[in-house]
Amino acid sequence: MPGEFELIARYFTRPARQAVMGVGDDCALLQTAPGMQLAVSTDMLVAGRHFFSDVDPYLLGHKSLAVNLSDLAACGARPLAFSLALALPNAEDAWLEPFSRGLLALADAHNCELIGGDTTRGPLTICITVFGEVPADTAARPVPTRALLRSGAQAGDDVYVSGSVGDAALALLALQGRITLPADMMQAARTRLEQPTPRVALGLALRGIASACADVSDGLLGDLGHILARSHCGARVELDKVLPLLAARQAYAGGAAQFDNAYGARIALQCVLAGGDDYELVFTAPAAQRSALAALAGSLQLPLTRIATIEAAPGLRLVDAQGYAMAHDFASFDHFPAAGGLL
Repeated sequence: MPGEFELIARYFTRPARQAVMGVGDDCALLQTAPGMQLAVSTDMLVAGRHFFSDVDPYLLGHKSLAVNLSDLAACGARPLAFSLALALPNAEDAWLEPFSRGLLALADAHNCELIGGDTTRGPLTICITVFGEVPADTAARPVPTRALLRSGAQAGDDVYVSGSVGDAALALLALQGRITLPADMMQAARTRLEQPTPRVALGLALRGIASACADVSDGLLGDLGHILARSHCGARVELDKVLPLLAARQAYAGGAAQFDNAYGARIALQCVLAGGDDYELVFTAPAAQRSALAALAGSLQLPLTRIATIEAAPGLRLVDAQGYAMAHDFASFDHFPAAGGLL
């Protein structure tokens, strides 16, 4: 069994590229370009809480960094570097080798280097802090930055979601034995759960287009709610535009018709509106940006679906195809809930 420093040297030490000083000293040193701001985010993944204990370690390595890169994407930040704090029950080569490969493959894909961290013995816990950069903007008010924030939505703005949402939650329900999915759909949904794609390119492209942005990590309604709270506004969400975001809806229980029953409809709504682990972006933009966003969706080959309209009145209103308000009690994920969500 390797010791702590041998473990770090074998699996996580690499030559510094963007960093002035990387792994091996008491601190990493990172120099960003003049006129740039450092964006920093930290996420923790705990065995049994965020992932199953038997998950493929390669996929776990990928997801561990992906969830952090998604935060940078939501801010429109270019990834620079990350640190890794890792608690391990045992230092086993058979687990560490694929975990580090999955982690570093995604890091290399985004030119984001590992610059340090910590290891210890304990229940399996992965904590990553990621660093990115965004341009400063001294003319911007009230915050002098070109970063995407949650606080810029205005009445009349459109609300968009990238890609599809809800399939990761659907996979979790299947893994928990609460529903059954066809094998091919289960594999596709499970990939969404265990190997999400951080929308870094989209986040960078949305600078100057989007008025507010967040990543969908804890559920669509909840994360849109964060934008509404920070922007002091409300939204009118159109259900007939949201439901198609569940890519697996045609496959669940043999076809879309199965959603006509109360249980199937509830599953679909719960996954799309409150399911977690999608790591897509929900963002707002003025109506004048519709053609620009259509062009961007084409260039990135990524669907950008307009699902709602920002309104001045606070609150989130869900309406059906006829425009009638729908009562709902969908709650996004909360680690310390008064009333728990799906995940």
